[in-house]
Amino acid sequence: MPKTPECWDTCGNCAQGEVFVLEIHVAAGDRVRHDDPLITLETGKVALDIPSPHAGRIVEVLVAEGDVLAEGRPICRIEAE
Repeated sequence: MPKTPECWDTCGNCAQGEVFVLEIHVAAGDRVRHDDPLITLETGKVALDIPSPHAGRIVEVLVAEGDVLAEGRPICRIEAE
């Protein structure tokens, strides 16, 4: 999981509570482009799409809907093209 948005450190309104996986947009074998949404996270107040850092093929999804995530936790494995 990427570092949470910088504004969460200064504002604090959205960052309260756990961050969990609301929806998964990809599955193993899917091809993604740079910036395609991988998952949607929710904090209870805000939903945030997490984009793919590069183009490639999804090898494995490492999270499930409802999982609570911490910063730095891998979301999926992508084989770069």
